[in-house]
Amino acid sequence: MDSVQRKTSSGSDSDPRYAHVDEKKRKRMISNRESARRSRMRKQKQMEDLANEIAQLEKVNAVLRQNISSTSQQYLELQSANNVVRAQAMELTDRLQSLNSVLQIWREISGLNVEIPEMPDPLMKPWQLPCPGQPIMASDDMFQM
Repeated sequence: MDSVQRKTSSGSDSDPRYAHVDEKKRKRMISNRESARRSRMRKQKQMEDLANEIAQLEKVNAVLRQNISSTSQQYLELQSANNVVRAQAMELTDRLQSLNSVLQIWREISGLNVEIPEMPDPLMKPWQLPCPGQPIMASDDMFQM
């Protein structure tokens, strides 16, 4: 049994022909270990970078969601205010039509030449102001968010 152990252990340890092969194998193993260590470090760095990018994108996403929510709220408020202004414009148009009809009747009864202003049609020319001689002033808080 002792001779069997000598044969297996005496293979590359004592033979100078295999000493060079063993040294190359040992260097290759060390090189492979170092390469694997660098690869693990690269993967770990990539994972950290991706985690940081996720955190940054989540922050940006939260800010964008807040901006969307705020803008949506402002839109709803402006839409509501616009509806109120439209209702007021319709009411004022109705009043003006009533006053014009009263003026028409007054002109027919009195025989006086009463000038009846022309009714602007807001649907046909919404960009034209009904009273161009009176400027509309913007308030300071109109453009604040």
